[in-house]
Amino acid sequence: MLPHCSLLLLLCAAQLLSSSSALPFEQRGFWDFALDSLENGGMMSMMRDQDEGSATEEILTPDVPTCPFGCHCQLRVVQCSDLGLTEVPRNIPPDTKFLDLQNNRITELKENDFKGLTNLYALSVRNNKISKVHPKTFAPLKHMQKLYFSKNLLAAIPKNLPASLVELRIHENRIKKVAAGSFSGLGNMHCIEMGANPIQNSGFEPGAFKGLKLNYLRISEAKLTGVPKDLPDSLHELHLDHNQIQAVELEDLSRYKNLHRLGLGFNHILNIENGSLSFLPMLRELHLDNNRLTRVPKGLPNMKYLQVVYLHSNNISQVGVDDFCPRGFGMKRTYYNGISLFENPVNYWEVQPATFRCVNDRFAIQFGNYKK
Repeated sequence: MLPHCSLLLLLCAAQLLSSSSALPFEQRGFWDFALDSLENGGMMSMMRDQDEGSATEEILTPDVPTCPFGCHCQLRVVQCSDLGLTEVPRNIPPDTKFLDLQNNRITELKENDFKGLTNLYALSVRNNKISKVHPKTFAPLKHMQKLYFSKNLLAAIPKNLPASLVELRIHENRIKKVAAGSFSGLGNMHCIEMGANPIQNSGFEPGAFKGLKLNYLRISEAKLTGVPKDLPDSLHELHLDHNQIQAVELEDLSRYKNLHRLGLGFNHILNIENGSLSFLPMLRELHLDNNRLTRVPKGLPNMKYLQVVYLHSNNISQVGVDDFCPRGFGMKRTYYNGISLFENPVNYWEVQPATFRCVNDRFAIQFGNYKK
């Protein structure tokens, strides 16, 4: 047995000697593997061959875009929300398309905060404490189309917004004035949401919206006492709900021949002057709920495309047989899909069935008990 054991020991020793010519194990960090994955499509071997000179030559760091500390960067989306940031972070990858900075404590946007981000498509700084924006902050953002600036402390519209901007949401700030030329050069803008700002009718200077070709505008939850003048005549949707508007006068809506949806709910409207709605030939949806109307507005039967009318929570005590539908056959192009009249002091059993002759079906009519 001893000769066999000796032979086995000799073989093991030879094996150990032959393996000693390889380099020792080299420990690598987590980010080394991440970089390898980005550059080579997978992890490199942890053992380096002596011919590559890995033990003596300097190892070059791959040129990979960094990500701000604490943020998540993936597929050109940089998410830095809910981090308690007090300023815009550095080292944002230059190919970033969407930058999310919402729910932080940023107080100011500085001149070079977005330097080099020429590919940025959308920026969200919602729910911060921003009260100051440098006039050149947005200069590098030549292709940005969406800017979400809601729930901050702005007192005015930021200057020099990118000409490429399509959508601006700036509600819940402290804006009391929109100066003439505030949106100058923004011919691509389609949507502005600026509700919940303490702005009155006098806060809109003449020419405030000059040059805009908006489709959508919301100025809800403000301090308006009337329909603002000189809004863009291209509007398809106008939302002025939750204000203090008391009446709609004849010329208030004369500019908006392309309007499809008009929101005037939750105001103090007592009267809509006869003929006011005749300027809205393309209107599809009309919100007049939660006002102080005592009758159905005049002119509804002549609106060929009107489909939805909200009149609930008013003081309407009577509904006439011709209040909604035209007398002539075929005059209305589309039938009503919804008419709401609940929470009005009107007895539904007193309303003649012919009143709703141009309604799709009876389920489109909403009556209900009146609560004083």
